[in-house]
Amino acid sequence: MSKNSDMSEILDKNLEDIEIQEVLKNGTDLREYALQIDKSIKEAEKASVADYLKESENIGSLHNQIEECDGILERMENMLLVFQNDLGSISNEIISLQKRSVNMSIQLTNRQGLKGPLSSFIEDIAVSETLIFGINNLPITDKEFMIQLAILNQKLNFVKEQDFKETKACHDVKDVLEKLKIKSIAKIRTYILEQIYKFRKPMANYQIPQNAMLKYKFFFEFVLANERNVAQEICNEYIDTLSKVYYSYFKSYASRLDKLKYEEVPTKDDLMGIEDGSKGGFFQKSNLKNKSTIFTIGNRGDVLAQQLEAPIIVPHVQQKTKYSYEALFRSLQYALVDNSCREYLFTTEFFHVKGSHAQELFDRILGKTLSLLVKNVESYVVECFDCLALFLCIQLINRYRWMCHKRAVAALDRSHADMLNFQQQCSV
Repeated sequence: MSKNSDMSEILDKNLEDIEIQEVLKNGTDLREYALQIDKSIKEAEKASVADYLKESENIGSLHNQIEECDGILERMENMLLVFQNDLGSISNEIISLQKRSVNMSIQLTNRQGLKGPLSSFIEDIAVSETLIFGINNLPITDKEFMIQLAILNQKLNFVKEQDFKETKACHDVKDVLEKLKIKSIAKIRTYILEQIYKFRKPMANYQIPQNAMLKYKFFFEFVLANERNVAQEICNEYIDTLSKVYYSYFKSYASRLDKLKYEEVPTKDDLMGIEDGSKGGFFQKSNLKNKSTIFTIGNRGDVLAQQLEAPIIVPHVQQKTKYSYEALFRSLQYALVDNSCREYLFTTEFFHVKGSHAQELFDRILGKTLSLLVKNVESYVVECFDCLALFLCIQLINRYRWMCHKRAVAALDRSHADMLNFQQQCSV
């Protein structure tokens, strides 16, 4: 059954062929048709063999070309395999380069972060030719010298700080900076002492050398920070010089003012109420008319108002004019206040002192002068019977004390207090 069914299926498929259907339709003998077909096949075979033989050379050439193509394709395959391997190694290299790039980026960031501090460090510690030339060759009053001195001071402070941290680079410049420091201090010492010696010249204007010193007050600040012994020497020389100058000036000025005082002054007899004709009266002869002024203030109170800050009395100009004691006292005290305030403000600014240190320095400069003036007041007050003069002097001291406080100077408080206490005790 199976064979028959298979044959039936084959037959059905052949019957579906167009040519077979055409043969069946025309009624052609199948045997003849088969022989004809077989003959056609043989002829086609012969033709095909002839064509094959004819094209054998081309076929051989094609075969060779195919083999060459196979060789080329094989080589291309090998090249592609090599290229594939190379791509793999390149990929690994790219990954490696990426890692190196990240590391280099981190290193660059670290170096850039270090660049600023390192550049600053090198700039702070390096000693330039300009600095060396400026310190060694420029005049001390030259503006460029001041600039280079400030740079040198900054480098000295920086090296001190780094030396404390045991930075080895400091040893390379320490010797050079030390020599520049010594040279600077020597020039500064010479200059400041020259200014101080100008105070010793007769009739010298104290403000001129003081202003010159204040203009270059950084000089002393530099010396104080780097060589305290020289700073102490300068300070002592200034104190010794100004102490003598002020003492000599006020001693001479007080002595010359004393010659302008009224020769006729009240005595104790003028206060006792004795008779005009009795012996021993101070105004016994021609001065009886002036006795009423002992208890009359008149225009003597002008020393507390219009004359409080009037110019001081110049003895050699006004040697023919006579003055009451309070007028002379006002002139002397105003000169003292003016000079003391200026001196106190100068010493605090130039020598960089304040508080008790400023007071101590001021006392060393003007202490001897103040003691002299206090003694002069005490000598006068002990033999003074002019109560109005004492009262006016007490008020003058109070006014000048307030004036000092307005100028932010309290250095004269103690000497003013001594004068006040003694005068008040004597007036009582």
